[in-house]
Amino acid sequence: MAQNLPALAVTGATGALGGAVARLLAEAGVGHRLLARHPARLPSLPDVPVYAVTYADRPAAEKALRGVEVLFMVSVEEHPRRWEEQRTFVDAAAEAGVRHIVYTSFMAAAPDAVFTLARDHWDTEEYIRGHRITHTFLRNCLYQDVLPGFAGPDGVIRGPAGEGRLAAVARADVARAAARILARPEDHRDRTYTLTGPQALNFSEIAAILTRVTGSRVSYHNETLPEAIESRQAAGASPWQAEAWASTYAAVAAGQLSSVSQDVEQLTGTPPIRLERYLLQ
Repeated sequence: MAQNLPALAVTGATGALGGAVARLLAEAGVGHRLLARHPARLPSLPDVPVYAVTYADRPAAEKALRGVEVLFMVSVEEHPRRWEEQRTFVDAAAEAGVRHIVYTSFMAAAPDAVFTLARDHWDTEEYIRGHRITHTFLRNCLYQDVLPGFAGPDGVIRGPAGEGRLAAVARADVARAAARILARPEDHRDRTYTLTGPQALNFSEIAAILTRVTGSRVSYHNETLPEAIESRQAAGASPWQAEAWASTYAAVAAGQLSSVSQDVEQLTGTPPIRLERYLLQ
C-alpha cells in the first residue's frame, strides 16, 4: 500500500450518494481516500486523505489511485461524452493497479436499453470487464429522491410512461448497500446487484402519494415520446438531454424498471424504504 494510504478509494463524495457512502465508511471505521473534482466541497471526515481528480485527467487519476486496491466508482454527471470519460478513468485505475471496481450502474443496463443513458452504463460495465478487473456492479433503479421534482409548477407530472411501473429506490438504501459491499468487497467479486425499492408504482400512484404527503394536488399526464422530447427542448434542454429525460419514462412504459429486487435487504439486512415513508422523513 503506497505511503500507508488507505487501499480503498471513493469517488463522487461531493454528491449525495458518494458523500453518504464516505460517511458510512468513516462511521464503520473503514479507512478510505476521497477523489473529487472539487475537494473543497467534500464532507469533512477525520483522517481521510483527499485528491483533486477528474475522470478525464488520466495522469492525475493514476497518481491518486496508486496503492488503491478497491475503487468505488460513481458514474459522472450526465453529458454526451460520459462514456469516454469513464473509459479514461477505468484505464487509469487499471494502470494504477486497482484490483476491484464497484461501479454505480443503472437498472436494465444493456446495449439496446430504452433509457439512453443506461446504454452508457452498459458500455462502462463492458469496459471494466474487458480489463479483467474484478468488479461489482450496482444497477440502481431511479431514485425516489428525485420524484417530487418530476411535477411541474402546475403539479402535473408529464411523460410517456403509460401504465408502466417503477421500482424507485431511496438513495440512502443504495448508499447502505454500497458501504456494506465496500467493507467486504471480496465477498462480492464479479457480482451484479439490482437495487430497487420494495414496490413498483405507476405514475398515477406516485402522483397520488405525492398529493397525500404534500397536501398539494399532483397528477400524471401521459405524453407521447415525441411530445415529451419536444416539450423538454422547448424548456431549454439540449436534444440529447431531452431524449435522455424522455426515455426514462419510455423505459418505465417498456417495463424495464418495474422488477422489484430483494438485493438491498440481502446486502444490508434491512428492507428498502417505501416511497411514502421516504417522503415523510
